[in-house]
Amino acid sequence: MRRIVLLFCGITTFFVSMVSEAKAQATVTATATAEVIEALTGRETAQLNFGRFSPESQGGTVIMSPDGVRSAQGTVILAGGTHNAASFYITGQYEASFSITLPLGPQTLTNLSNSEKTIQVGQWESFPVQGIGVGILTKGEMTVLIGASLTVGDMNANPVGIYAGTYSVTFAYN
Repeated sequence: MRRIVLLFCGITTFFVSMVSEAKAQATVTATATAEVIEALTGRETAQLNFGRFSPESQGGTVIMSPDGVRSAQGTVILAGGTHNAASFYITGQYEASFSITLPLGPQTLTNLSNSEKTIQVGQWESFPVQGIGVGILTKGEMTVLIGASLTVGDMNANPVGIYAGTYSVTFAYN
């Protein structure tokens, strides 16, 4: 019994001395860092151009792929002349990843001779594909290609003329 009491007293003394040395607070000096990087920039180097075509009796669709291949559906007849996908030159921080956001829906092109006549551009595609972290700025630069589909009516709905309009593409660091 005497040994148990002595053992108990020894343990109690040990813990009391530990508690008396414990502090109620601690101050730690920590480090914070930040890095400012180059602004992400983009410029259009080639306009999206569906080229020349005739909608004929029923109209249809002119498709421009991101790699510049043009095709038609419906009664649309493709003609010669220049056509190409849009091209954007993107620059920024070396090896940074970025996102591409294409227009959410159709955009309108208006006949420059007759503002009542319009054509819709939709089904947007890009290379690299749209999304988060899809582009990598290899050596701080990258070219993004964009294609889309042009929906046209017949010759009455879409008479002869040049149709033009704008659209927005967003490029952002991740």
